[in-house]
Amino acid sequence: MKISVIIPVYNAENYILQAVKSALQFDEVFEVILVEDKSPDNALQVCQKLAKEYDRVILYQHPDKQNHGAGASRNLGMQKATGDFIAFLDADDYYLSNRFDAEKELFQNPEVEGVYGAIGVHYYSQRAKEQYYQLFEERLTTVYKEHAPEDVFPGLLNMRGSFGLFSLDGLTIRKSSLSKLGAFFKTSLRLHQDTEFIFRLSYYLHLYPGTLNNAVAVRGVHENNRITQVDIGKIKPSSTRILLWTEVNNWAKNEGSIPTDIKKHIERTLRSFQIAEASIPKKWGMITKYLFTDYRSIKSGLYNINFRRYLL
Repeated sequence: MKISVIIPVYNAENYILQAVKSALQFDEVFEVILVEDKSPDNALQVCQKLAKEYDRVILYQHPDKQNHGAGASRNLGMQKATGDFIAFLDADDYYLSNRFDAEKELFQNPEVEGVYGAIGVHYYSQRAKEQYYQLFEERLTTVYKEHAPEDVFPGLLNMRGSFGLFSLDGLTIRKSSLSKLGAFFKTSLRLHQDTEFIFRLSYYLHLYPGTLNNAVAVRGVHENNRITQVDIGKIKPSSTRILLWTEVNNWAKNEGSIPTDIKKHIERTLRSFQIAEASIPKKWGMITKYLFTDYRSIKSGLYNINFRRYLL
């Protein structure tokens, strides 16, 4: 296997060294692609040092050297990647020693186009744990049991009972299969580009379960995580998810092969978030949204904390 690991870097000078070293521990990792996104800290200097020190580390910036967001940075990394497989890692996260154990076996089957696994959580400070423990606790982000590839897309949409979810950090893709997607990450979304990307990926590609019961990577939680600030209410969560589900709904409408029942489910999900954002009391908006979702699946992700806050 020749794996290209893509790491978008923004405001991560304190974490990027650990992320890079966690990827370089694997002989299968052919290259680690850093895409520095005009960080306000000293991340660029750290990346430059890493690229000089390690032959497998390659550093890129956007052509205009400006900030374009994580989605655009991952897109640039995928365009530059020369490995046969692509894996993702956030700059403040890290891989564990079993990260590619399942992949080495599963990808021997040419029908396998992607493999996903579980990720754990690490709090970088006591303050971060106090702030965000209610969101992540100590649980795995994982899919609850093994599913056939055709069940992954409706499962992620919460159409098939308790399913769970997986993160980009636990995902590996056969590069040659990416042409099926058309567009990579949607840069029109400020947040949740990864969720939208995974939805489309699970529809077009045959994704197989890897290691689900143990973490293969770790989400690093600190005070400046963007996604945690969304989900504890520092940024209005319903607004960002309306944008996400509007994008998903527009894609589904234009994709003729998606079954009607799935399109209707996506429309209902979008509508439930719109109701939650409307002028009716938030309590009832969240209850309505909850009726269109699966509680157990949500509990492993990022919706549940908001439901509990507005319901109680």
